[in-house]
Amino acid sequence: MTSFAGSARPARSSDTLTRDALAVLQPGFTGTTAPDWLLRRLGEGLASVGLFGRNVADPAQLAALTDRLRAEREDLLVAIDEEGGDVTRLEVRGGSSFPGNHALGAVDDTALTREVARELGRRLADCGVNLNWAPSADVNSNPANPVIGVRSFGADPHLVARHTAAYVEGLQSTGVAACTKHFPGHGDTAVDSHHDLPRIAADLATLRGRELVPFHAAIAAGTRAVMSAHILLPALDADRPATLSRAVLHGLLRAPVAEGGLGFDGLIVTDGMEMRAVSATYGLERGSVLALAAGADALCVGGGLADEDTVLRLRDAVVRAVRDGELPESRLADAAARVRALACWTRSASAGQGAAPAPGIGLTAARRALRLTADGPYEPLTAPAYVAAFTPLANIAVGDDTPWGVAAELTRLLPGTETTTCTAESAAAAGPAALIGGLLTAAGDRRVVAVVRDVHRHPWMADALRILLDARPDTAVVEMGVPQAPPRGAPHLATHGAARVCGRAAAEILTGLRGPSSGE
Repeated sequence: MTSFAGSARPARSSDTLTRDALAVLQPGFTGTTAPDWLLRRLGEGLASVGLFGRNVADPAQLAALTDRLRAEREDLLVAIDEEGGDVTRLEVRGGSSFPGNHALGAVDDTALTREVARELGRRLADCGVNLNWAPSADVNSNPANPVIGVRSFGADPHLVARHTAAYVEGLQSTGVAACTKHFPGHGDTAVDSHHDLPRIAADLATLRGRELVPFHAAIAAGTRAVMSAHILLPALDADRPATLSRAVLHGLLRAPVAEGGLGFDGLIVTDGMEMRAVSATYGLERGSVLALAAGADALCVGGGLADEDTVLRLRDAVVRAVRDGELPESRLADAAARVRALACWTRSASAGQGAAPAPGIGLTAARRALRLTADGPYEPLTAPAYVAAFTPLANIAVGDDTPWGVAAELTRLLPGTETTTCTAESAAAAGPAALIGGLLTAAGDRRVVAVVRDVHRHPWMADALRILLDARPDTAVVEMGVPQAPPRGAPHLATHGAARVCGRAAAEILTGLRGPSSGE
């Protein structure tokens, strides 16, 4: 670790140092009620908690949980990863009522993006959440990206920038702080940082003209927080990933605009510190200390490690680093002060809020994002269909618990519709031809609907789909990931995301039916 001269002897009390060390943590926990250890640590200085799908049953339960947490500490940051679209925690078991960024980018109406973000923020505020780890400002310039994809507004930096700004404005109008991510941009990667350390080889001019453009816009729009990415960018720092790089966090994000920086003065939050891009190389404790030294203010941990021992390990590692001169005491004090300041902002910003709900805005946005391509007039489904869901391995950020597809909505509109699931494993076991042969036998004379997700990234899926379309050219293809060139001949429907409302909107188009709005 780097040693900082003159910081080995803290001037403040041991209790103050410990409280500051707790204040910079954003830990998670298990269960839908607050554990006793978490309540105790809130009394000792913990100033933030992070919520995940495992903590949410329904809005009433979540509101009761956040009320209980604030009974221990009123000025508390309660954070959640609620992007809408594919990544939802509020509706993890049913699918989101809002389309994600890629759908909003496809519509390209910033007023709509602002309204969707405002309604999402209103629901978060009603549940007691005041910090959202969103929006994703990543420019999805690499089609092979395994972790961003539909979480991005698109591949055009300026489109991403204007929608990032609109999202920040809409969300923060409800008193919920935005945490724009993943700085300095995770879009040009082919590796998921949950598993390994991605590397972006672009030069500085490219980074400034592409990755940094949306972050400039987010800061101009007033984003209260920015989340760092666990990615290596040699043009900025050849040795350390952005989360641990002083050159990236202090020398670029914090530096004044006049000096070539972005001039950000809000809260810098790390991506999950247990992700292997950091933990496998530096270790959890050392990586956390390095992140604080680099300029991070809040350490996000809890997606995988969600227990009291993790909190105590990190608290003690930070205290020890200050006492040993490895972390300036002033840096820790500044980080803790920024956490507390954001909590105070959310309290003042939420005073007098309570904007009117906008029921149906998510479904409206999902409908507008649909793109139907067909060689001739599309013939809607009028009888029960057979849905083939080509299901790739789940993105860790999305998780395994959130359902996706169109089968449930098609069944609602066309009772008797059946579905089957095709995976890489089933394709490898049977072979693509046999897999599709069995599928067609089961389908009989019913019309087939093939539901895919990022078919361009999965050769097994592309092979199976080609065989299916050769045999049944009338198959309707629904792409719920990032759409590429549609297959010739077959009707192709791009939803630009796999949220529940995207599935509902797709089913309406497939059947030519539209039911009454249910207050999505």
